[in-house]
Amino acid sequence: VSKCQGDKLEGQNPCPRQPIQGLMKGDKLEEQGPGPEPTAPQQPTEEEEALIEFHRSYRELFQFFCNNTTIHGAIRLVCSQHNRMKTAFWAVLWLCTFGMMYWQFGLLFGEYFSYPVSLNINLNSDKLVFPAVTVCTLNPYRYTEIKADLEELDRITEQTLFDLYKYNSSNTVVARPRGRRDLRDTLPHPLQRLQVPPPSHGARRARSATSGMRDNNPQVDWKDWKIGFQLCNQNKTDCFYQTYSSGVDAVREWYRFHYINILSRLSDTLPPLEEDLLGNFIFACRFNQVSCNEANYSHFHHPVYGNCYTFNDKNNSNLWMSSMPGINNGLSLMLRTEQNDFIPLLSTVTGARVMVHGQDEPAFMDDGGFNIRPGVETSISMRKEALDRLGGNYGDCTENGSDVPVKNLYRSKYTQQVCIHSCFQESMIEQCGCAYIFYPRPQGVEYCDYRKHNSWGYCYYKLQVDFASDRLGCFTKCRKPCSVTSYELSAGYSRWPSVTSQEWVFQMLSRQNNYTVNNKRDGVAKLNIFFKELNYKTYSESPSVTMVTLLSNLGSQWSLWFGSSVLSVVEMAELIFDLLGITFLMLLRRFRSHYWSPGRGGRGAQEVASTPPSSFPSRFCPQPTSPSLSQPGPAPLPALAAPPPAYATLGPCLSPAGSAGPSSSACPLEEC
Repeated sequence: VSKCQGDKLEGQNPCPRQPIQGLMKGDKLEEQGPGPEPTAPQQPTEEEEALIEFHRSYRELFQFFCNNTTIHGAIRLVCSQHNRMKTAFWAVLWLCTFGMMYWQFGLLFGEYFSYPVSLNINLNSDKLVFPAVTVCTLNPYRYTEIKADLEELDRITEQTLFDLYKYNSSNTVVARPRGRRDLRDTLPHPLQRLQVPPPSHGARRARSATSGMRDNNPQVDWKDWKIGFQLCNQNKTDCFYQTYSSGVDAVREWYRFHYINILSRLSDTLPPLEEDLLGNFIFACRFNQVSCNEANYSHFHHPVYGNCYTFNDKNNSNLWMSSMPGINNGLSLMLRTEQNDFIPLLSTVTGARVMVHGQDEPAFMDDGGFNIRPGVETSISMRKEALDRLGGNYGDCTENGSDVPVKNLYRSKYTQQVCIHSCFQESMIEQCGCAYIFYPRPQGVEYCDYRKHNSWGYCYYKLQVDFASDRLGCFTKCRKPCSVTSYELSAGYSRWPSVTSQEWVFQMLSRQNNYTVNNKRDGVAKLNIFFKELNYKTYSESPSVTMVTLLSNLGSQWSLWFGSSVLSVVEMAELIFDLLGITFLMLLRRFRSHYWSPGRGGRGAQEVASTPPSSFPSRFCPQPTSPSLSQPGPAPLPALAAPPPAYATLGPCLSPAGSAGPSSSACPLEEC
């Protein structure tokens, strides 16, 4: 009798039956043939219970999910499994619904990441801070003070007008015109008349057909020609003509070009120009029916527009406040517009230049200013508007200009115009080697003068073309500010003073302000600036699609297509996790069976042969199958735990009759 059988007869089992572990959910034990009735299996303890159980196959997992999920329509995939047509129909319908839902998800996510904004308009009403108002005289210098410096330029200009138009502005011009060579020796870049090739017959017919009005530009001898002056680079290898179809524009631009060069020398050689007294330009100033004083304005000089006065700027200790709308609750100015001492070839406009802007913004008179007429009362009504943009991903704006790659040359807050002018000045200094006199210059940089920089005019006009086409990148670099305050203006005009009151008005002005009565209404103008109403609009941007809106839309789409909730999403996540777990376990089994089983070989057999039986785990011990010891009843279940692979010394335990039992368990041959 073998050792195992003897132990069984004595009622002792050295190889007790162990609980089966490592089975996946759904695994079943295969039935054994006839044998002794198995003892009752031991109940697994709390430590032996599996923490995570996986299904044995994908099919079983899919059936479990469809039978228990809260997603609508999933159960139809398994309850009609005996009807393949219904199963196919519900499968296609479920997949199409699933695809449509995720297509909608893609649209929602695309809309969210495009960062759309909504514009909100709010109407507010409150006391308003009165804006800054800048008024300029339209005459840069008194002609008597600068006449000596402009004497040569004026003389050559008069000679040029006589040569081109036969116009003698004074009796000093000789009858014999000076040659081009004489003018070129005294002043560079002389003004010339350029012959333009006549257009083709087809172009002439097209021009006559499309133009129903005659050209307003002056025509001389009815010929096609232009006025301009030549500009060349440093080496005289590249030249072009700056031309104009209008003779008036050509003379003004040519005179201004030479005036800039003279002005750049005056700023260094002459003492600074003294500020004109406020009473010489502004006869009267009142705000809210109260007279102005010197603390309410500041002064600066513009190279073209002359002496400028800014009322209610940031230097004012007490900013003006408007608590009531209307013409009587704003700024009222009476201005002198006489032209007795104007530069005739530079100041061709009469009146005054006015601009309304913020307190901490510079006055760009060329960009945002407007002229008022003499002899007219101009009433400007204002309406405030504020705009708040979203920065970051929602818009390309800057808070204070610190993230803009352009240095601010103005002593003011960041605005887009400040950045654009600073960018042009930087390009001018970099490419032309000097600074344009109309813009601030950095320290250590000279203003442009053709006596020192003989090709700066060529560089400047070329740079203007590149600037207008944004080849300099200034409009790209200079982003809009996120917060902007602007004023919508509307103007009204009336004759002032009236015919019945002009006599006593002019007499009072002449006695009090030394006004020349002979000028009549050409020498005086009146300006009123006020708020039309205290209601002001605020335009503010807000995100159109927030995270809350996105989640709400996603939930609506999920409920529309599947009628589910957030917990259904968790069920889908659990299904994906189970699929990954089953796939991993299957790959792990295949890996172990493929790489571990063949590798054990003879060394594994020697290890097992030299190991005593008592050291084997109990799950590898065979069950007795002797007929003499067996009892009637159902055959015991075989041990399903697989022994270590390639154990040559292990074999199936034979029954006493010599026939192989149905059990698949193995034990040492010596002990069986």
